[in-house]
Amino acid sequence: MRQNLKTLSVLIGMIFVLAACSSGEAQVATSGNGTTNNLGTVDTTSVSSSGLDGLYRAADLSKLPDTAQKRTDTIIVALTDPSGAFTPYFHQSGYDGNVASLLFASLVTVDQEGLPVPDLAESWDVSDDQLTYTFHLRKDSKFSDGSPLTANDVAFTWTLLHDKAYDGDFDIASTRIKGGKDYTDGKVEQITGIQVIDPLTISVTLEQPNATALLTLGSEVLSKAYYGKDYSFGQLDYIKNLHSTPVGNGPYKLDQFRPGQEVRFIANEYYYKGKPKTERFIYKTAEGDAWQFIETGEIDFASFTATSENISKLKNIPYLNLLPYTPSTYGYLQLNLEKEHLQDKRVRQALAYGLDRQSIYVDANQGAGAVANIPSSPISWSYTEEGINPYGYDPDQANQLLDEAGWARGADGIREKNGQKLSFHYLGTKSPASDIFIAVAKENLEAIGVDFHPEIFADFNSLLSKVEGGDYDAASFSTPMLTDPSEGVLKFVNDEIKGYNNPKVKELYNKGLATTDIEERKQVYHELYQLLNDELPVIFTNYRKTVYAYNGRIEGLEVSPFRGIATSLPEWSLK
Repeated sequence: MRQNLKTLSVLIGMIFVLAACSSGEAQVATSGNGTTNNLGTVDTTSVSSSGLDGLYRAADLSKLPDTAQKRTDTIIVALTDPSGAFTPYFHQSGYDGNVASLLFASLVTVDQEGLPVPDLAESWDVSDDQLTYTFHLRKDSKFSDGSPLTANDVAFTWTLLHDKAYDGDFDIASTRIKGGKDYTDGKVEQITGIQVIDPLTISVTLEQPNATALLTLGSEVLSKAYYGKDYSFGQLDYIKNLHSTPVGNGPYKLDQFRPGQEVRFIANEYYYKGKPKTERFIYKTAEGDAWQFIETGEIDFASFTATSENISKLKNIPYLNLLPYTPSTYGYLQLNLEKEHLQDKRVRQALAYGLDRQSIYVDANQGAGAVANIPSSPISWSYTEEGINPYGYDPDQANQLLDEAGWARGADGIREKNGQKLSFHYLGTKSPASDIFIAVAKENLEAIGVDFHPEIFADFNSLLSKVEGGDYDAASFSTPMLTDPSEGVLKFVNDEIKGYNNPKVKELYNKGLATTDIEERKQVYHELYQLLNDELPVIFTNYRKTVYAYNGRIEGLEVSPFRGIATSLPEWSLK
């Protein structure tokens, strides 16, 4: 199953809707979203409704626990346990992406306004017809083993992603590189649209203009010598053996991965921007223990839901800086549309009406969020509420739709059809937020005649395995941070939502990529959002507000509306 979860982009790479209201989870952005510069930027830091505007500085650093005070060359951040798939484009979860964001750099990244800026590529040219992109690589770029990064590595990366055996979530095919499909189909041995001009220059030609081509093509670069040594067309299983021993080009190198405990990094002396200011960096698995770890000084950074209760509690820890943040993600209940009862749109709509999402995701979080109804964040230029059904809590409407769909109440109050009871098998991970969802959803769903069966897992990787097996009705997820509206709808066209295949959705998705005119794209996405809001292949749940809490000794920490803390992390130091 192809999970579009790289990066819980994002993000923060990804913060799940099932994340605890009172537990901390820190994520580093691999990608992010917000508004484009043409339409103005959006303030993504204010959480005034929870009593925090902008940076709140530590009141008394002398109270910092000895454990943290004694660290001079190491910063420790809380993270949900990754799976160990640290190769870009092959992540099993966004937490893998958080790790990889320290190990790998991109050709192109984005600045504080969301505009493309150089990274491994020092510059690029785009032809007048918007079809040919020429990237000029930095002379000083190297991989973590000391080998030079060249145009051949870029060509290899793009080629690998076109392999018919590639089943990850990165959609390079959407860029329509000339000859790309022929390569995927095994008709040619080389993609004609990719041309290595010299060791530091590479060009790529598209079949048609693509609004996201620059950032898509400008993603991470894999070493051909390392990741391509055993490559043969149609055979990519060998890369799994390289996941735990990555050769990257980012600010840090992987030192040690201890599943369930921590990921250790050491500064990469070959990083083109120079060796990071902090020699060692650790992701510490802190599921359910972030409060304890931040209070005892065992970690230096964690993120929390921005409830007034959490913020008040964090302010009482005198050595913490607090920074509010609104990630460009959206939460959703992924539905298993291969289940017959969920193939009926009326049933899906009934479930949306029948769940009190305001109570579950907003009121229970003391207003630290909002109900979501479309696959876009409110800070995106594509966001709209025009023509969007809010699906407010309405048991009567839910009951009417289920009646129309032929689900009649049985003697026990549970609806039945053709001898089958209407059930809702929900998957989540252990957290206070899951407890809230289960308590409210059980009451809500039983009231409309749905038999609710929650199943809770100790960790996210176990939940993913259950989803892969297909034995579920719904599972809680959140997207990575989204750099472009197309990323928010990709799951509806790339077979990630099993059992969903709407040609109109694919048509609009492609139409939204085929122009770079912002107003034309906005109209396309508004139409697409209205369609998905009506069909509900997933049940959209919420947008979140977060607060970062971190050791007041940390200097150089900045947050991007588009990439979270990832960009500034190499500049972090301990004063």
